[in-house]
Amino acid sequence: MTRILFVCHGNICRSPMAEHIFRHLADEAGVSARFQVASAAISTEEIWGGRGNPMDFRAQRELKAHGVPFYPGEARQITAADLAEYDLVVLMDRGNLRGLRRLLGHLVDEAPEGKVRLLLGDAEVDDPWYTRNFPKAYREIEAGCRALLAACISGKLPQS
Repeated sequence: MTRILFVCHGNICRSPMAEHIFRHLADEAGVSARFQVASAAISTEEIWGGRGNPMDFRAQRELKAHGVPFYPGEARQITAADLAEYDLVVLMDRGNLRGLRRLLGHLVDEAPEGKVRLLLGDAEVDDPWYTRNFPKAYREIEAGCRALLAACISGKLPQS
């Protein structure tokens, strides 16, 4: 089983979209049992009094428009235990990587090569919270998830 954690700034837009898109693609490919997928945040901005906010309604609307099943979930912050537990930690942009390094320091730098990566390789998924362009974010995340799924299925990425 490959354990994948998608990470963005607040865990209310991009990372939960990626979590559900990846699950949906894996289900369509008949390989969902091979994956454990979740999402988390770098920040605690969307966590109040120990409870995380649900996925942004615009992200939910975009998933619905593409027929991707989801649950609203609750934002949560990534932990050192997550970094140890997951085979892949997939970030949406370089700011997320900087935030992860600030949060978990040397653990990020000591992770096996390729474990911590950007979803789109050298490119970034712009945060639709700021751009308001949820359709563009969906397209980019879906493309990244398709490539990630293909790499996992072909054995080019880690499995536990």
